[in-house]
Amino acid sequence: MKLKRIGLIIFLCCASACKQEKKAAEVEFYETETKQEEIHEVTIGSLIANLEDSTNDQVIVVAHRGDWRNAPENSLQAIENCIEMGVDMVEIDIRETKDGKLVLMHDETIDRTTTGTGKVSDVTWDYLQTLQLKDGIGHETPHKIPTLKEALTLCKDKILVNLDKSYSIFDKCFKVVEETKTQDQVVIKGAIPYHRVKAEFGPYLDQVFFMPIVRLNEPNSKEIIDKYLDSLKPVAFEFTVPQDTIDMIQYFDDIRIKGSSVWVNSLWPPHNGGHDDEKAALDISVYDWFLENHIDIIQTDRPQLLLDYLREKNLHH
Repeated sequence: MKLKRIGLIIFLCCASACKQEKKAAEVEFYETETKQEEIHEVTIGSLIANLEDSTNDQVIVVAHRGDWRNAPENSLQAIENCIEMGVDMVEIDIRETKDGKLVLMHDETIDRTTTGTGKVSDVTWDYLQTLQLKDGIGHETPHKIPTLKEALTLCKDKILVNLDKSYSIFDKCFKVVEETKTQDQVVIKGAIPYHRVKAEFGPYLDQVFFMPIVRLNEPNSKEIIDKYLDSLKPVAFEFTVPQDTIDMIQYFDDIRIKGSSVWVNSLWPPHNGGHDDEKAALDISVYDWFLENHIDIIQTDRPQLLLDYLREKNLHH
């Protein structure tokens, strides 16, 4: 009896010790996971820091016109979807109405994306408010045309913003940027040489991020790049790469070492020598080309696909 009793006591003690060890291990695992989440917590500050660091291994994902496959392009819902999925930057298009209202719209006309017709510059804000946005295949939705102020208010402290088609009206756009206090989140781009940017955009170069757009099939592309690197050292360059055999691609690594990131669009073949989103949807390894060529900012029409690909490789938090 004594031996049985002693054996039972030993068994209970061992079981208790195992439970305590398991609980301790679970606590340690939870604390480790919590610490990792804290380390990888994404804030607007970390997004800006990543944008300003051209030499780390984290690839920035930019959503073209927002998440337009699941909401109307340039809609508040398209932006909200990007924020929720963890996109780093959203690209939106800005145009001005006849009565001076800044709205989100890609085309010169509203025909393709709304239930109305006419040029944005020929219609009033009151008229636009009577319309509905259409989805990607032309069906009417409940969504309305947003103003720049509404979009920036939504983006504030959550996501970086590229204001496309805004260069010529940026004086007006900047007033809204100041009003919403989103200066440190805004990116402007332009396919123009440095001397023009200095003359036309100079007052804003210290206020928002400016990125030159360089078409690598142009004969003076390296001269344009070097002038910017010497004079401004922009946070990044956007490059159009019509063929993947262009010699200038070999310069990307050097550009990043010199302090500027490299942005290439995965939107459609003429932007990336044929390594585009639609091919990647069939074969995800198509995106390997961007990594192999030291590209660290990718604008995409398939943000979730690209995010999943990068996160699998620990290249996006």
